[in-house]
Amino acid sequence: MGKLRRFFFAGARKQKRVKTAASSTLSRRDWLKGLVGLGTGAALSGCSAARRRSPLDVSLPHPTSSDLIRRENRQPGTRDWLLSQPRVDPQSKYRCPWIEGYCSHSSIRAGEKLSVFVSTNPESEFTIEIYRMGFYGGAGGRLVSILGPFRGRRQPEPAIGPNRLRECHWEPRVTFRIPGNWLSGVYIGKLTALREGWQSYVVFIVRDKRPADIIFQCSDLTWQAYNRWPDQFALYDNGEERWWCGPGVKVSFARPYGKYCQILNAPLSTGSGEWFLWEFPLAYWLEAHGYDVTYISNLDTHSGSARFGRAKGFLSVGHDEYYSMEMYQNLRQAIAEGLNVAFLSGNTCCGRIELRRGSHGVPCFGRVDYFGPRDEGMMKRFPSMAAFPYQSPSEALLLGARSNVPPCTGGADWICALPEHWIYAGTGMKAGESIPGLIGWEFHGNPASIPDLAIVATGPTQDAPGKPNGGTYTATIYEAAKRNFVFNASTCWWADGLAEPPGYVRPSVYTSPLGPDVRVQQITANLLGRMSRR
Repeated sequence: MGKLRRFFFAGARKQKRVKTAASSTLSRRDWLKGLVGLGTGAALSGCSAARRRSPLDVSLPHPTSSDLIRRENRQPGTRDWLLSQPRVDPQSKYRCPWIEGYCSHSSIRAGEKLSVFVSTNPESEFTIEIYRMGFYGGAGGRLVSILGPFRGRRQPEPAIGPNRLRECHWEPRVTFRIPGNWLSGVYIGKLTALREGWQSYVVFIVRDKRPADIIFQCSDLTWQAYNRWPDQFALYDNGEERWWCGPGVKVSFARPYGKYCQILNAPLSTGSGEWFLWEFPLAYWLEAHGYDVTYISNLDTHSGSARFGRAKGFLSVGHDEYYSMEMYQNLRQAIAEGLNVAFLSGNTCCGRIELRRGSHGVPCFGRVDYFGPRDEGMMKRFPSMAAFPYQSPSEALLLGARSNVPPCTGGADWICALPEHWIYAGTGMKAGESIPGLIGWEFHGNPASIPDLAIVATGPTQDAPGKPNGGTYTATIYEAAKRNFVFNASTCWWADGLAEPPGYVRPSVYTSPLGPDVRVQQITANLLGRMSRR
């Protein structure tokens, strides 16, 4: 495959269609459009009354000991990271066989080697453009490298192994060392098959070990659990049921991510897991305001390589459903030692999994239990859940409320229940005032019996407007032993209230969130401000 320098420069030399960062810089007008998408300035954004109930001014963070994120986001941004020619095979419904790939590592440090496995069908030369995701003046990404072109070939579809495990044994098409100047973040590789122009992504996280204010955990175990690639092989497919919730099924990271399979059509998810759906809006907002943030994978929380002691706060983001016992215990220990935690997520720490090393050391996993006690209401809805022993500790002791409660799905408005609490400072919210549609599509309920736990928002959930489904969500916060806090937003959609970056697709099921809202932004700023003052 040639020398490393060939990887970085051959594509720019041979393919005019591959753009460089310099050719894609944003004008001031584009930058202002980015602020509109962020929703953070009334004078710039023109937020409607539906999105902004009171003239609030979102608090920005104080300068931090590290200005890396601010400096990084001053570099030229581009929207060329967006797929211009995505395509999904209508027979499989999820994969892009024309060009698809995966990486040897979900999380990797600078200086380590990353291999990218790519298949093209029909055979085609291809390029990989690598972008770091952030704010970048509203563009959302920065081009950091162009690799290729490389000769692509069709790689074999893996056999169905025990427990329906599909593990690819592909040859790597490129291996390179992560440069030392690549800042921690989420990186996407935009794959382009030059023969016909079809595109998809690969995704990986660059982590570091520096002290930082905030650790942002990507929910990639859940991304992989819902990955149906090549067709019906998610953790939910047992060969008979489409939404199987029992044992006997395993999934592997040694395969591409197919297009997201739930509640909305999101072409950008092809190859990128659930990153763009629930997590990118939060990262976009954090980096726009220069928060001192560093990124990790669920796998780093599992292994201990997250190094929680270096940070003041930890964020669980989006749809963070699957945890190993090691993840649960490592987070509980970090909280006991003083780490502030905000679960800006829903359905969190629900299914317990065991991680194993599969092909080439790439992890695979399957369900072994659910956290918390058995709930007969859940058994009625998902009979396959009854096969587990329910001997795992309750997720409520970590989150502040249970994840595994019937009906488990639904939507609601975020209804203020404790306006005098410090999380509401500067919002002007009163008891009973609501933020429309913010709760969904999975939530937490049944608050834990934890001293000093407060319910800050609660209300009934529904299957559709005017159709209550008998559920009750509870957003909670409690003070831990070192006077640190644990906040539970009780929704997968919290980030929708913060920003709407390029390419974002707003969810709409059960309820419809309304996008950036200064009250959500202020609550988040209050949480992060309290974290940074640890």
